[in-house]
Amino acid sequence: MALGRGLSELLAEVETAYENNTQDNTLVQEIDLALIKVNPYQPRKIFDEDKIQELSESIESHGLLQPIVLTKDGNSYTLVAGERRFRATKLLNKSSINAIILDIEDKQLREYALIENIQRSDLNILEVAYSYESLISEHNITHEELSNMVYKSRSSITNILRLLTLSAYTQQMISSDKISLGHAKLIIGLSEDTQKMIIDSVIGQRLSVRETEKLVKELKNDKDSINKTNKAKKVNYDLTSLSSIVDKFNDEELRIKITNNSFNIAINSQEDIEKILKFFNNNNPL
Repeated sequence: MALGRGLSELLAEVETAYENNTQDNTLVQEIDLALIKVNPYQPRKIFDEDKIQELSESIESHGLLQPIVLTKDGNSYTLVAGERRFRATKLLNKSSINAIILDIEDKQLREYALIENIQRSDLNILEVAYSYESLISEHNITHEELSNMVYKSRSSITNILRLLTLSAYTQQMISSDKISLGHAKLIIGLSEDTQKMIIDSVIGQRLSVRETEKLVKELKNDKDSINKTNKAKKVNYDLTSLSSIVDKFNDEELRIKITNNSFNIAINSQEDIEKILKFFNNNNPL
C-alpha cells in the first residue's frame, strides 16, 4: 500500500524548489515569523538547544543560506521543512524569515514530516522508531513495505521498532544518550526492574556493550538456577489424613480450605476465633 498519492512528488518538489532557489530568487518570500506555526505532525520531540544556538550564531554571521519551506494555512503558515532554522532565527529576535511556499495537503504534511525526519542522520533512534510506528499504523503497511520506502533493511526496521517495548525509564536513558543502542538491544524483553538495575550498572560502572552482555547472561543464569531450585524443592503432600479435622471444623460451622499444601481457616467473626481456641484447648489431635 503506497503512502499519500503525491508524497514522492512532494519530496521531489521540495528538492526542486531548493535547486531552483539558487537560480531564481523570486521563489523565495519573506514571511513574518509570528505567522508561522510548527508542523503539528512533527515526530521530533527533542531539539539540541546547544546546536540550535550554534546554528543561530551561524545565521547571524552568514545569513540564512537555505530558506525554510512552508504551506499556506488560512491567514498563517505551517512549517514543512526547516524547524531548526526556524527556531534558530527566532533566537535572533528577527521579525521575518526567507521561505518557499508550497501547496501541500494536511495528509501530505504529516507524511512528509515523518519521512523527512527518518532520513535525517541526527534523529534520535527512538524518534525514528516512533516515526516508523506512525507510518505503519497510519497506512497499514508491512515492515517490508516500509523498508523499501526508507531504504532500510526489514530486519533493521523490526529491531528499531522493538525498542518501543522497553520501559519508559530505558527509553529516557536512550534519548539522553546515557546508554547506546547496543546496550538497549541487550535488555529487550526483561522486566522493568531488571532493565533499571542493568542500566544503572551501565551508567554507574561505565560498562561496555560486551560487559553488559556478560552481566545480562549472568542474571539470566542466576534466575534459571533459582527457578530450578524452587521447582526441585516443591513437594506435594498427601493431605487426606486431615479430613477428620476438616469435618470437625465444619461441624462448628467453620470453613477450612486445603489447597496447594496450605491449610487455611476462614475467620468471619470473633465467635469464629473463640471456636478455634476452644478446639485447640481441648487438645484435639492435629
